[in-house]
Amino acid sequence: MKTLLLLALMLIFVGSVDAQTNDKKWGIGAGLGIYDNLNTKSIGLMPELYFSRFLTTRFDLMLKGDLGLYNSKVVNKLDLANAFLDLRLKLSGENSNFRPYLYAGPGFLADNRVSGLNFNAGLGAKYYISPATALKIDVGYMHGIEFTEYNITGRDNFLKATVGIEFDFGKSKEIVEVVPVKIIEPVVAETLPDVTFTVISPVNIPTDRRVRETFPLCNYIFFNKGSSKIPGRYVLLQKNEVDNFKEEQLEVFKPKKLTGRSDRQMTVYYNVLNILGDRMQKNPSAVVRLTGTSMAGPEDGKKLAESTKEYLVNMFDINASRINTEGLIKPEIPSEQPGGILELDLLREEDRRVSISSESPALLMEFQSGSNTPLKPVKIVDIQEAPIDSYVSFNVEGAEKTFSSWSLEIADENGKVQNFGPYTQELVTIPGKSILGTRTEGNFNVTMTGKTKTGNTLKKESSAHMVLWSPPQNEEGLRFSVNYEFNDSKVIPLYVKYLTETVTLKIPKGGTVIIHGHTDIIGEQDYNLNLSQERANDVKNIIEKALSNAGRSDVIFEVHGFGESLDLAQFENKLPEGRFYNRNVIVDIIPAQ
Repeated sequence: MKTLLLLALMLIFVGSVDAQTNDKKWGIGAGLGIYDNLNTKSIGLMPELYFSRFLTTRFDLMLKGDLGLYNSKVVNKLDLANAFLDLRLKLSGENSNFRPYLYAGPGFLADNRVSGLNFNAGLGAKYYISPATALKIDVGYMHGIEFTEYNITGRDNFLKATVGIEFDFGKSKEIVEVVPVKIIEPVVAETLPDVTFTVISPVNIPTDRRVRETFPLCNYIFFNKGSSKIPGRYVLLQKNEVDNFKEEQLEVFKPKKLTGRSDRQMTVYYNVLNILGDRMQKNPSAVVRLTGTSMAGPEDGKKLAESTKEYLVNMFDINASRINTEGLIKPEIPSEQPGGILELDLLREEDRRVSISSESPALLMEFQSGSNTPLKPVKIVDIQEAPIDSYVSFNVEGAEKTFSSWSLEIADENGKVQNFGPYTQELVTIPGKSILGTRTEGNFNVTMTGKTKTGNTLKKESSAHMVLWSPPQNEEGLRFSVNYEFNDSKVIPLYVKYLTETVTLKIPKGGTVIIHGHTDIIGEQDYNLNLSQERANDVKNIIEKALSNAGRSDVIFEVHGFGESLDLAQFENKLPEGRFYNRNVIVDIIPAQ
């Protein structure tokens, strides 16, 4: 029964070899060895033939046949035949050339005395000389069958050693053959994000406008790094010029160098020490405090304050007891904020300054008091050659995400073409007079051409009708400004009172209020654009509330946030004072037409 069972297992193995060759690795091997009969001490040759079947990366199943050829001086004959069904344990991975193994399994032995079931076990190794060919060597033990002969009971057990060669066929399921594949990326047509192009042109483009401006006087004096001397860009009078100085005639006392932008306004600011000295002369009871701040320490900060005091005392004959000085490391409201990491050099440059404060109402903003109150603003009458309401706006929504740059082509009805750009920001404003030139009216086709970040071109078209208009000579606009601290979008409380009780009362019935917010160049463009819009909305909400409380709804509002736009910034950003003045909201009040 045991013999039949082993033969059945062998037949199943042979049948499965053919059935599995499509998806499993199998092999055939042959070898020649020697064996030693441990009972009779006889030695013979032992040829071997086997089939192997891959089971897993660690196990093979082997059907093996061994023949024992007994050889001696007396006899040379077939001594035994043994078939085994072995399980082979591989001790290394399939990717190694040298692969040791252990094996063991049952068998069927037939020798010249008896036949029956037995078993064998051993160890060996294969060395692959090519991906499918290996040399092998193994040694093992073959357990014999007990026999009785001539009333003597015995057992022939054997040791054997074999060398041979093995050939592998097929592929194993566990081992995946990696075949390099050239990947051809499909060509996909670029899908452009939505880009919206609009042109907003005023119904009438004013040529110029007489404006009476209430200009805020920044109460800071900025000092150069490493110096306690008042910088030369400030207007510093000689003793013999003081008597002729008048706040109402500041154009006579211009600074040596102006940036070319907002000359009248910067002339006012650079005379701040002279305005302060003049006001203190006219108000003998007024007292001020000069607070110098420096990263180098309070002592250095006080040097700045003393330098400023010395000028007021020596030039304007202000009693020294009316001017108190102190030195600090940081101003009360510093530009450099805790945790800030962007453009620290510019922010620290702004914190090296002297702050002017006073409790004397004669020096301060209208209706205001307190140590942090700004100085009284200065009245300026000027002619605006390109008022804010004369600008034509070109808005390319989505440009910053989609385009590397874009430009404008503006053609009139006669075919004359003007080109503007390239630009990178989404909003561009151009004075209507620049487009009309010497004409008083015209129809224009506007083509926006954008170059995408992938190198493609996108065009959008629109149109505009422009009419040049000259306001009546007796028409006068009003302008007010509200300054914000660095990165703030809410005005300090005293400006709420100023907007409510001063600015709102100046708005005529049916008038238009144009509110435009600005920022300096510190920070990201998108952030600054949003910040300027928040500032403009802040001012609008305050004025709107004041009008509502007065029962008025006759005012037209236009609200814009221009961010750090260099085209529309009122001041240069190179110096601390320019950046301070650019952190503002401008309120233009235009009479009803």
